[in-house]
Amino acid sequence: MSDCIFCKIVAGDIPCKKVYEDGELLAFHDINPVAPVHFMIIPKAHIARLDEAHAKHELLLGRMLLLAPILAKAQGLNNGFRTVINTGPGGGQDVYHLHMHIFGGESADFRPHRM
Repeated sequence: MSDCIFCKIVAGDIPCKKVYEDGELLAFHDINPVAPVHFMIIPKAHIARLDEAHAKHELLLGRMLLLAPILAKAQGLNNGFRTVINTGPGGGQDVYHLHMHIFGGESADFRPHRM
């Protein structure tokens, strides 16, 4: 997608502070962090939203979830971290390219919210 900022990052047109990269996934630090450690994992293939993923994306989504704790620990998050996937306008999604936020750190406040 030519107007997708994350596709431009994947293509190398926009620089990022990489955490990890392989043939299918890219992880990089968020430019507006909400915690001392805040990075995201994205598929290199453009999938706009989680609710637009299909069965053919099952392995890719699983790889994203399994990669998160490995990268979190490598970034020093040995005491835990949070993962978030915002989906659609009602879910707070700002960039329409599937991405999983991973964040945490000593000063991050992650007390459970009551529903």
